[in-house]
Amino acid sequence: MRKNFLLLICTLALAACAAPPAPTGAPRTLTVMTHDSFAISDATVAAFEAAHNAEVVFLKAGDTGTALNKALLAGQPYADVFYGVDNTFLSRALDEHLFEPYQSPLLADIPDEFKLDPAHGALPVDYGDVCVNADLAWFEAQGLPLPASLDDLLEPQYANLLVVQNPATSSPGLAFLLATIGQYGAEGYLDYWRALTANGVLVVNDWESAYYTEFSRWGGTRPLVVSYASSPPFEVLFAEEPLAEPPTAALVADGACFRQIEFVGILRGAPNRALAEAWIDFMLSPQFQEDIPLNMFVFPVNIHAALDPAFEQFLAVPAQPAFVSPADIAAHREEWIEAWRAVVLR
Repeated sequence: MRKNFLLLICTLALAACAAPPAPTGAPRTLTVMTHDSFAISDATVAAFEAAHNAEVVFLKAGDTGTALNKALLAGQPYADVFYGVDNTFLSRALDEHLFEPYQSPLLADIPDEFKLDPAHGALPVDYGDVCVNADLAWFEAQGLPLPASLDDLLEPQYANLLVVQNPATSSPGLAFLLATIGQYGAEGYLDYWRALTANGVLVVNDWESAYYTEFSRWGGTRPLVVSYASSPPFEVLFAEEPLAEPPTAALVADGACFRQIEFVGILRGAPNRALAEAWIDFMLSPQFQEDIPLNMFVFPVNIHAALDPAFEQFLAVPAQPAFVSPADIAAHREEWIEAWRAVVLR
């Protein structure tokens, strides 16, 4: 993968050197680097392009951890903006000075609880709760009750049913790891994972593989998957045949979920700083924010953005998500991941 990314960097660099300056009035190009799960409607992107005489190019670079690694390894930016770093990886981006500060005026419409970077290098865009999701039809067919807590996942009747993501490469995977740390503490989470491994948990690299390959709802063999509390409304809204109720359910018991906040920032040395600022303002505006849930199935941070009624009807919101302080995540993230690897991937 690194070889392919370096080849991409070289290609972009050569193209930049060979291309003549754009003539007056020609559209400017804004390059936005994202994780693979980024999605927004063509109409929303077109509105920005028309307003700013711009062409927006999206450079998808893997899951959050992988994309962040690529942005940090690039040396000099081959994009103007990076979207998708979340609160589980944020400290690494900030410690390595990935972003240039930008205090968007739209921050006034975002609650302080989402603003984790006082220097405004990373600006909050959306949030979602990472939880275990269950395939309801599978459990009904087996006559098996849904697990009601993280402890339940260790019971023999749930052996070989759960698929999770690797926390070293996947932000939902890391969020779920942090949920177990929040629930069992830094002293007890490895014992929990030892028991979960003994009970047949399957680990894959990314959310797409877990949900669309291994999850029984989509043809796999695992009826429990780490996903989002917003996944059940997604199943209703995008079902091929109309559904009256979601075919899946998020398990939102106290301490079983972790709240993930995603950020956007201007990459240090970005070649199109003014256009990058305009794009960030646009991402934080109600127009863009209201388009987020039906494309990425996470929630807007702007208080003026309205939600589709289907989310309000079918969404289960955890009353008490697990909590791990940003300071503890920053201080211990790599240590926790390495310890997890030694236990789960040995």
